[in-house]
Amino acid sequence: MIGIFKPAPHVEQVADDEVDDTYKRLRWQVYIGIFIGYAGYYLVRKNFSLAIPNLVEEGFSRTELGFALSGVAIAYGLSKFVMGSVSDRSNARYFMSFGLLTSALCMIFMGTSAFALSSVWIMFLILLLNGWVQGMGWPPSGRIMVHWFSPKERGRVVSFWNVAHNIGGGMVGILAVWGMAIFAGDYKSVFYFHGMIAIVIAIFIWLTVRDTPQSQGLPSIEKYHNDYPMAFKYKETHETEFSAKQIFMEYVLNNKLLWAIAVANAFVYLVRYGVLDWAPLYLQEAKDFTFDGSSFAYALYELAGIPGTIICGIISDKYFRARRAPALILFMGITLICVVVYWLNPIGNPSLDIAMLIAIGFFIYGPVMLIGLFALDLVPKKAAGTAAGFTGLFGYVGGAVSANVAIGYAVDIAGWDAGFMLIIGACVLSIVLASLTIKAEMKFNA
Repeated sequence: MIGIFKPAPHVEQVADDEVDDTYKRLRWQVYIGIFIGYAGYYLVRKNFSLAIPNLVEEGFSRTELGFALSGVAIAYGLSKFVMGSVSDRSNARYFMSFGLLTSALCMIFMGTSAFALSSVWIMFLILLLNGWVQGMGWPPSGRIMVHWFSPKERGRVVSFWNVAHNIGGGMVGILAVWGMAIFAGDYKSVFYFHGMIAIVIAIFIWLTVRDTPQSQGLPSIEKYHNDYPMAFKYKETHETEFSAKQIFMEYVLNNKLLWAIAVANAFVYLVRYGVLDWAPLYLQEAKDFTFDGSSFAYALYELAGIPGTIICGIISDKYFRARRAPALILFMGITLICVVVYWLNPIGNPSLDIAMLIAIGFFIYGPVMLIGLFALDLVPKKAAGTAAGFTGLFGYVGGAVSANVAIGYAVDIAGWDAGFMLIIGACVLSIVLASLTIKAEMKFNA
């Protein structure tokens, strides 16, 4: 099957007088394709959380559902790493559209088959498969951005693209309310309704995304903009595909700074998903929210990340001179304060609960974006998917799995206070680890 996804071959060169117009048209076409496409991935990745309160009512425990939900995180973390390597040697157009189509079909099956929700293990296996094909979203997007946008513009390009998952994640809750209204209150519509929309978006990806500029008869982006990366010495050989061994041994596994940000990413993701995945159940159980109220709060958490991510990128570039660690520490420190207020706010103050969810969403997604951007900057563009997948491996297998399983278990055993202590500890550790990279990052940017 990998042969289907092989990189698009170079074609006859576009005439010199047409290069500029063709470049401008195509690079924004593919950018829109991966933006809407990646938002579509989130429609069928995070929707299971909204079904958790109903599944608890059907007799499943939080520990069981946390385990089932961990299937997405485990498979996604591993797949983002493995598929990152595959995507570096694949055609982004086919790779990304196929992954979303398969994910959509998984969710439609989950919502239309009684068998799919009959046991925790069956849910886990379906979510495991879904998580694996979800790993086909970020790596080809990273491949597109480093091939079509030069280093000096990449910071703002990645920052704006990164809000795609906030839009997709925010639409999960909105579509859940809409689906419940359309399908007569059937909570399983959070699976099949989202899946149907994702199929349409998969077709959109196929229609808009193209692989590399060279596959369209255009020069490399570095040559077109006369803008070459500073993190490593650019060579013409970087325009050829690397072998998997080259990518892993030369650019990833021996990269100490990449290791440091990958470990920090685990704790950032524990905070991100520890709040997000359990928000619907926490708000309904501990704060007396309705399904509609918790769904909209869930949506606002994601949507708040849009301005937060963009502002974090601007602060990092403008005030910290393109250094990522100081901005990460600042935003994680404020996140810590908001998590404590969200936790300690007594029942009966829903406005403050929603305000804190919005604030956490605003501040947590900046660090998520910065770590992904840092990974792209640390390696040649032909290894971008693998580098992003490496940090994602730690984020999902380490952070998101802990958010699903450890928090679910802690809440079952000792209540919501125990779950929040884990989230607070992760905030603190992410700040400590980020602070350890400051000196190395200063040397890197000197």
